[in-house]
Amino acid sequence: MNGIGRYFENLDKLRQLRGRVFDGMGLGPGERPHRTVFARPSLRLRRYGAAKPGRTVMLIVPAPIKRFYIWDLSAQRSVVQQALARGIEVYLCEWTEPHGSYGLEDYVARLLGQCVAAIAHNTGKDIFLAGHSLGGTLAALYAAYRPARIAGLILIESPLHFGNAAGAFGKLLDSGVPASAVLPAAQCVPGSLLSLLGGSAAPLTFCLDRYLDYLASLSSQEDLETHWRVVRWTLDELPLSRKLFDDVVEQLYREDRFMRDELLIGGERISPHDIHAPMFAVYEPDSSIIPAPAIVEFHRAAGSLRKTLVPYEGDVGVALKHVGALVGASGHREIWPRAFAWMERQTVH
Repeated sequence: MNGIGRYFENLDKLRQLRGRVFDGMGLGPGERPHRTVFARPSLRLRRYGAAKPGRTVMLIVPAPIKRFYIWDLSAQRSVVQQALARGIEVYLCEWTEPHGSYGLEDYVARLLGQCVAAIAHNTGKDIFLAGHSLGGTLAALYAAYRPARIAGLILIESPLHFGNAAGAFGKLLDSGVPASAVLPAAQCVPGSLLSLLGGSAAPLTFCLDRYLDYLASLSSQEDLETHWRVVRWTLDELPLSRKLFDDVVEQLYREDRFMRDELLIGGERISPHDIHAPMFAVYEPDSSIIPAPAIVEFHRAAGSLRKTLVPYEGDVGVALKHVGALVGASGHREIWPRAFAWMERQTVH
């Protein structure tokens, strides 16, 4: 790796050290009890809660860019805790240090496939996949590739239509620079470089909005605490596999292959029409990084006969609105109770 790559790797380490300062202030992740079902290169599969089986089974698929615990941020703002309280059997893909040769096909067909197979073997039940951002993208691709054991999809601001719907990242794509030209000698793309690219594409979302959210949070201790917990989470980055980065930028964002029925996974061509599971999708109407058409147009094209589309209008105290549906007050008061009730209705069909 050249000097630029080493600089960003060291920046990742410095940001993680800053995160530990937050931990010392009591602002680190507050995770629920769990056990590891199995471990593979780049992945650990977690199971939360007691051994008692649930009527409904959910596999959470976080984005492979930052750490998984945004789904389990604190006792008050934890999707995992809400699901457990509803009697749902909760599993989670914990992405670990990536293998540089693992691409989109590895994450979808092999890694997610191993998780689904293990859970189906343990429970004998079909599985609800719940994903946020790129994690939801991976979940939806898996549901199109292997629909048989999928009971439903919950997609939280998960882009699946790109091209003209790429939003703020469209300017980077329009530059014509291939993904492989970004740190071409690197096996992985450092997380801090990914954050820099995001901040450059959408400075209002990643910089100014965070500061305004801090000011708005000052009147509420709970909102202010959640704000700082999210800030701490943003410092806890994972590098992205070189191959996955290239595949996402070129095959999804630049060429929009999935929506064009041209994406190959495991030698099979997949498209939104191949998704048959019920869908519950959340989108942010005014988002610049995941614009509404990136979700809504996919939602319309999906082959599922039972589809629910829910707008998320935002919260105070989330630092980054893109994760607000996972950690915000209205997300936990309105979106997740509705999502879990939706899951229960699909179970009785």
